[in-house]
Amino acid sequence: MTRKSAATKAAAGTKSGSRRKTADDAGQMPVETQDMAQGRDTAGAVPQGEAKADAAHLDTPHNQLVDHGYLSEEEFGTVSETLQRNLATTISLYLKFKKYHWDIRGRFFRDLHLAYDEFIEEIFGGIDEQAERLVALGGSPIAAPEDIARFSLVQVPQETVRDARTQVADLVNDLTRVARGYRDDSQTVDEANDPVTADLYTGYAATIDKIRWMLQAMMDDDRMN
Repeated sequence: MTRKSAATKAAAGTKSGSRRKTADDAGQMPVETQDMAQGRDTAGAVPQGEAKADAAHLDTPHNQLVDHGYLSEEEFGTVSETLQRNLATTISLYLKFKKYHWDIRGRFFRDLHLAYDEFIEEIFGGIDEQAERLVALGGSPIAAPEDIARFSLVQVPQETVRDARTQVADLVNDLTRVARGYRDDSQTVDEANDPVTADLYTGYAATIDKIRWMLQAMMDDDRMN
């Protein structure tokens, strides 16, 4: 991914669009109402996790030299929260592309089946990069499926979606939200004295913008209606 300097002005954590959710009696994370057809905007999953990424103070073998480098405790807390959330989001986006890659049918099967895998190749490396960046700063990445679901901005569908327009519209909405998140987080971590992570986020935002543009362009084909 291309690395560019970050500093796009935006309020961190701002999200647009309305949400309709339901929750079960067990107190699990609300599930967003599926409203993807016709390109209607959806707000996606709402991150519910609280970053517990600090591994620098663990009383465990082989941990004596783990620290936060040049970051203060407060700065690390800010940066680690974004890394946990963006790691979970990238993993979920990978899984969502794969789910749609498997489920697509109809006129656009071959085009989207292949395109989804191409897009996966562009984002896959970011999973390890973000996790290892967190480790390098004295953190410990989330990995359990339930934690990924709590932190992620992207909701992986449990139902089977065959329709090309429904899939693509849903992905465009997700990518819009993810790109905005990277843009906002780039400024946030830069202000927290971490220009390295800010630069990573700017590169990821550029990649997500490109994928979003390509998918959105497909929706201009009348045959997809």
